[in-house]
Amino acid sequence: MSTISSTKAGIFSGRESQVRSYCRSFDTVFTRAQNAFLHDTNGREYIDFLAGCSSLNYGHNDPVMKEALLQHIAGDGLAHALDLHTDAKSDFLRAFQDIILKPRGMDYRLQFTGPTGANAVEAAMKLARKVTGRHNIIAFTNGFHGVTMGALAATGNGYHRDGAAMPLQGVTRLPYDGYLGDSVDTADLLEKMLNDASSGLDAPAAIILETVQGEGGLNAASPAWVKRIAGLAREHGALLIVDDIQAGCGRVGTFFSFEGMGIKPDIVTMAKSLSGYGLPMALVLIQPEHDIWSPAEHNGTFRGNTHAFVTATAAIKTYWADGEFEAQIARKATLVTEELRKVADAIPGARLKGRDMMQGVDVGSGELAGDICARAFEGGLIIETSGPDDEVIKVLAPLTTPDATLKAGFDILHAAVRETMHKNKLAAE
Repeated sequence: MSTISSTKAGIFSGRESQVRSYCRSFDTVFTRAQNAFLHDTNGREYIDFLAGCSSLNYGHNDPVMKEALLQHIAGDGLAHALDLHTDAKSDFLRAFQDIILKPRGMDYRLQFTGPTGANAVEAAMKLARKVTGRHNIIAFTNGFHGVTMGALAATGNGYHRDGAAMPLQGVTRLPYDGYLGDSVDTADLLEKMLNDASSGLDAPAAIILETVQGEGGLNAASPAWVKRIAGLAREHGALLIVDDIQAGCGRVGTFFSFEGMGIKPDIVTMAKSLSGYGLPMALVLIQPEHDIWSPAEHNGTFRGNTHAFVTATAAIKTYWADGEFEAQIARKATLVTEELRKVADAIPGARLKGRDMMQGVDVGSGELAGDICARAFEGGLIIETSGPDDEVIKVLAPLTTPDATLKAGFDILHAAVRETMHKNKLAAE
């Protein structure tokens, strides 16, 4: 494993807050990156299967986006503009309208919030309450929507919820698709409670869901379940919010994760890979009839990152102008599935989870998953876990990762699995 010099290690452990997390698993100092590779101060190269937790779907330092950003900066383009009209914002709005929305038959207003996914979720929940005059939001088990107070109320993870140190209100949680086993359609419970005046379920302002629960363990909802939830929301006067922060921007094969499911969300939240370059940017898509905000009613100093507009526009024009990128994602997803099946076959009781380029393996134990990922890092692969007990080894490689690099990364993972299982076998004897 790479080591940090004592001077550099000291500044992190001695000055940075204890809240730091990812760096605890990857104990080195990174200096530069390109596509699916990271390099550290020791000159060591790592394959990146984390990709900024799906914030770098197009890889590190995409050359087209980098050139666009450099030209913008060199020409003294605005770096900060509040929500003023700028040429960079105009270019993004037109690209998003013409390349993303219109070909999909979608008509949304775009609200730029503060630059994180949690900011977008806060705005979406607030707007749903304003539109409906109701307060209750229905969320689902294992959902993750952020850690600011409103978003945290909709987040299921107990560890993060405990960080609030006060009651989290305004959300009713119900079981996600498959939570009670394959034989139970959890939409039946929601329907029963919505139709029963004595169920104790307050009429919802909105139902919020992820089509694939990234932090919750790569639980993937079936299209039929999602469509039924959408129908129940519409029937009972609630707005449907799809949180596409991690699953969007191509992570599950299409720009939006819900494409082909036959639904029309009232609100969609986006962030992470929206800027294309890893720059902070968040967006709320709103059906026009629900855009009832008063000016500055929900604001923020950094609502609309001008540099992110530049790179996001380049990302849309480069990757989404035709169907070629989607075809590439589908092909790579097949490779990922094949390799993950080998991982699952090597671990008793393990099973595949997720969709497309948002897949992983549930190995049944957070300790085992953590050991495998730590050994993979020693071998030069950056890969993380997710799930209630961190039991899912989660692959979030950049969508632009060459096949040879994907295979090289999986070779490291396979070796880590073999070594970990062998060590555990010896320990048990």
